[in-house]
Amino acid sequence: MIEWKPIAKETLLGRIAQGEARMTAAQRQLWQAMRIEPEKWQQHPFGDPGEGFWVVAIIGRSVIWYNDREEGFNRSQYSVHGTFDDYWCNDDELELTVQYLMNAMTQGTDLVGLRSRPARVPR
Repeated sequence: MIEWKPIAKETLLGRIAQGEARMTAAQRQLWQAMRIEPEKWQQHPFGDPGEGFWVVAIIGRSVIWYNDREEGFNRSQYSVHGTFDDYWCNDDELELTVQYLMNAMTQGTDLVGLRSRPARVPR
């Protein structure tokens, strides 16, 4: 059994750079408006083993974060800065997560509520 280890910030920055390179001009413009220096935020209980997940962007009451357990970007709501509410197990690339947000903003179609949650809490 392979033991999971949280992604290092330097490795995450590489994943972000790869996503930025694949973005369209419109995606890049939105990304530049909401991106932040990655910071660890809490998400209980799924983020507890890795001392949180890396949040890479904030817009309104939403964050884009990297799920290093599933190796993909996700978007979740938050109520209190530093802790986000919903855990998602997508394995999306950054530019796809940004596109989903663009779709929600321009068309009113938001897939956040349609994604599935994990079946159980990790140990």
